[in-house]
Amino acid sequence: MTRIHRSHAIQLLLLAVIIVICVFPFYWMVTTSLKTQVVALQSPPAWAFTPTLENYRVALFEDGVLSTLVNSLIIAVSTTALALVLGVPAAFALARFEFRGKKDLWFWFITNRMVSPIVLALPFFLIARSFDMLDRHITLILIYLTFNLPIVIWIVTDQIRGIPYELDEAARMEGASQFTIMSRICLPLAMPGVAVSAIFSFIFSWNELMFGLVLTRSEARTAPAMAVSFMEGYNLPYGKIMATSTLIVIPVLIFALLASKQLVRGLTMGAVK
Repeated sequence: MTRIHRSHAIQLLLLAVIIVICVFPFYWMVTTSLKTQVVALQSPPAWAFTPTLENYRVALFEDGVLSTLVNSLIIAVSTTALALVLGVPAAFALARFEFRGKKDLWFWFITNRMVSPIVLALPFFLIARSFDMLDRHITLILIYLTFNLPIVIWIVTDQIRGIPYELDEAARMEGASQFTIMSRICLPLAMPGVAVSAIFSFIFSWNELMFGLVLTRSEARTAPAMAVSFMEGYNLPYGKIMATSTLIVIPVLIFALLASKQLVRGLTMGAVK
């Protein structure tokens, strides 16, 4: 075997090991969700078993996981849409205009994302309680927006800065307004960055646990908070926990697959000149 073939073989082996390490937790989660409680607690683990959908039925229709999935979807989609509607024009302004306090505003946007959520949990809870906004969708939407908006502005601003300014000047000479330049020229060219920021915003809003656990009770409870609520007492229902976790992962995978083309372009933007 030549040195080149040996190197390729080692790379393929390392790639296979990485894939197994990454995929195995998902495999274990899905297979455990298809086991009964008795089979899930067997030691050593049962690799061959008769699958059952009972855990999904109980979780969705008896324990109320379906309503929490709907809550999570409403909150995640609303937050992502608001972050894009507010963040894209702000990113365009930061990328194309010079004004007083621009650097301070940019720094303020970025540092909002750097604050640890656990530091803000108690203040947000006290504020929501004082305004009688506990267990409401709008509360989580506004809180998630404060964390997602900086992501959109950060990514889309860098994307728009890479668009030649000459395109704006040519459109302006043709009588185009700033809104037309943003929506008809910059936004289509910056779509990979918009898609990446939308995916990140959706994933953060969908998977967020702490605020969903602290600020909701029943009406606006999210799916991650519901999954954690199963971990009470001494008898942990592993099947229901894994079934709920699988249902939480599926929408994220679907959303990422639908935007996979834009995601790859956005993550590799600037890598090749």
